[in-house]
Parts: sequence; C-alpha cells; structure tokens
Amino acid sequence: MTRLIQKILLILAMLASVPAFASPTWSNYSAASFARAQAQGKTIVVDIHATWCPTCRAQAPILDALRSEPRLRNAVFVKVDFDKEKTFLREHRIPRQSTILVFRGRQETARSIAETRPEQLRAAVLGGV
Repeated sequence: MTRLIQKILLILAMLASVPAFASPTWSNYSAASFARAQAQGKTIVVDIHATWCPTCRAQAPILDALRSEPRLRNAVFVKVDFDKEKTFLREHRIPRQSTILVFRGRQETARSIAETRPEQLRAAVLGGV
C-alpha cells in the first residue's frame, strides 16, 4: 500500500510540473536577437522595465498572464532594461520605464505607458497583434 501511494504521489508531482501548454518565456533584450525576430516578421512584445519601478512590478503579473494567450502563442517576449539599454530607448523614443511595445516584424503596432489596469493592458497588447 505504501508503494502504491508513493507511485501515485510521484505521478502527481510529475504531472504538476508539466504546463497545460508551453507558454513563451521572457528573454533579455539583445540587439541581434531583436533584429532577427523583426526580420522574421514575428510578433514581439517588449517590456521596458526597471527593477526599482513599482509600476513595472504591478505590470509583471499581468504581462506574465498574457504569455498564455492563444493569440500570442508564437510571439517573442523581450524584457528591455531601462537603466542599461539606452540605445534601444533612444531609437524607439521610450519616454519612461513601464512602457510596453508590440511589434509585428519591424512595425510598432501598439504602445502602452504605465498602464496597470489588467483589462486595459491586455487590450493594448492584444490590439497590436
């Protein structure tokens, strides 16, 4: 009986670690990989964040939930460090941290600045897809 319970617990633990379907993960910005994703015409969700930013922290769970949206299944999710990636900020005219961009290939299709209301942020991101 103890062995049966151990097997059941092992199977449950294994099942719990497998997501229902794989959602994309966030990758740190690199100019080369961003340019490659743009050239391939991919949908790219960009989070301009700063570790010290309370608005960015409020946006994080909302953006993480969006990763499982069916319409974003093939999207690339990129985090851009507001304090380090000054060239990106200048090229894309980013006014502040907590800015979210959506690109389809090289075309910026959506922009949201400091939005923390879940439905509005979701609508802004999905509107760019």
